[in-house]
Amino acid sequence: MTPEKKNQRRLRNLALLSLLLLLVGGTFAFQAFNQRAINDRLRENIPGGRVHDYYNRDTENKDVFVENYGNVPLMARIRLSEFMEKRATGDTDFTPIVNGTIRDQVNTWTVMRPSETNLNTRVGDSAAFNTYANLTFGWSRSGQDAPWFMPTFNRDNSDLMTASAGHARDWVTSTATDGVTDGATHPGDGTDAYCSSGDSFDNSGPVWPGEEVTHDAAQNLQQERAPMTISQWAALPNNLKVGNFWVIDHQTGWAYWANQLQAGETTSYLLDAAQMTAAADNIPGEYYYGIHVDGQLISPDRINDFLAADPDYTHHDDLSDFLTAVQNGSIDNNWGNPGPDDNVQPDQINFSIMVPGTIFTMAGEQYRYLENQGGGNHLIIRNEGIAHVSWIDQEARTNQWYDALDTTVRAMVQPVVIPETEPVMLDSDAIWMTGHGTRWLPTNIEDFPEVANDVSRVDTSGNPRAFSLSLADIVRLSGPGRAFTNLESRGEGITLNWWLRTRGGIGGDTTVRQWGITGLGSPNPRGSVGGYHNVAFSSGRALRPALIVRQ
Repeated sequence: MTPEKKNQRRLRNLALLSLLLLLVGGTFAFQAFNQRAINDRLRENIPGGRVHDYYNRDTENKDVFVENYGNVPLMARIRLSEFMEKRATGDTDFTPIVNGTIRDQVNTWTVMRPSETNLNTRVGDSAAFNTYANLTFGWSRSGQDAPWFMPTFNRDNSDLMTASAGHARDWVTSTATDGVTDGATHPGDGTDAYCSSGDSFDNSGPVWPGEEVTHDAAQNLQQERAPMTISQWAALPNNLKVGNFWVIDHQTGWAYWANQLQAGETTSYLLDAAQMTAAADNIPGEYYYGIHVDGQLISPDRINDFLAADPDYTHHDDLSDFLTAVQNGSIDNNWGNPGPDDNVQPDQINFSIMVPGTIFTMAGEQYRYLENQGGGNHLIIRNEGIAHVSWIDQEARTNQWYDALDTTVRAMVQPVVIPETEPVMLDSDAIWMTGHGTRWLPTNIEDFPEVANDVSRVDTSGNPRAFSLSLADIVRLSGPGRAFTNLESRGEGITLNWWLRTRGGIGGDTTVRQWGITGLGSPNPRGSVGGYHNVAFSSGRALRPALIVRQ
């Protein structure tokens, strides 16, 4: 049986009031007094996270992950401890395989600490478990998207209860260690892939702790790379050090999510199975084995809580750099470029060292860096959208935005040629890549040469200008180490659907449609791509003008 416990940090609630006053005066016998605008927003920042632990002792499935059900980002870590004891036939007492450990005192259990180079090999006292139990870290299924789960019904952020399903037992509800007593707090039998897309659960009653509501199944984030030790993390290129994956400090056993967990997001699996070996099955007598899960969540401004001294172990030397990178969203801004909100002039930025996906603010506009195109040319895009613009009006609004840019920025902009007749690929003709989430990328763009060849590059026969990205640009810029590492990154900084310049369509539908990236409020996930957006719609639509600048 697996006892569970979670420590959850309380975060400060913030009330944000934004007030804008605009006063315009004039000359030439004209007066316009007290033209005023007020923009108010009252929002309560409500943190909330829940550790999920699904376990089935019959199938040996064991799923451990973290859900952020609040409306502010979180940082997460989890530590596993193991206990095992055995008793030979005819003996009265059990003998623990690690001296000094006691079954009903989980604080004595052995922290799972892996080798510096191999998560599947435990070291120190933890090495005693290598003979008897194999842990499977991460989640990977060939050709499959990330798994689905039922979101927690318990949204009381002062409650330390976990979402435990099947044979998993929450530590708050039951501290028994007899391998039989129930302590589940969440629907499911703990088997692999218990939930699927389209599932729902009515918690009226309530059946499980929490709100009496119906929840639809949601999807875990896709694992961008397998869990690794912090030494392996340190060897990654800097542009790959922040992302959706787990990093384990092998010196302390704490496993850290290598990204801020945004509101509504749920991590990939830290653990996918705990399987007993043949050596355990051949023990002449009986044995008890358990895993204890300790989860901790903090707001990103409290990384010192994770750096506090551990009474039994020493944090790895790279932990501070790791947590700072997660806090900042990038490790490379420490090289000398300004932070994302520092408003600077172009000559204060070194584009040549900028990592794809970096956010920066230049001459009053915030941008996302997309790629180094060579020859001193760099592709960037406005980080926020220009809201409520139809495709029909996009060229006028794009030009209007470009004309209003600071002259020092416009002086850097390179000429680009955009096809007068937009290349066409129907949404209904797309074949979608699997394993990265719904509508991540079409795999058959090369079957439409005009679409595939419409790539944003410097062309001296054109004019310096702003433009919308093409579908081919999105395909080229999406993936590990690129500007858009996952679906969520394509939706960051903007809540509305944003236009691409490639023409779309749906089968025999004669409505003129355009490719775009999905924002919030759509049946498809935020950041997904589709060629079904009606060009006449402006509500919920936005522009994200791009530029190629030369430095």
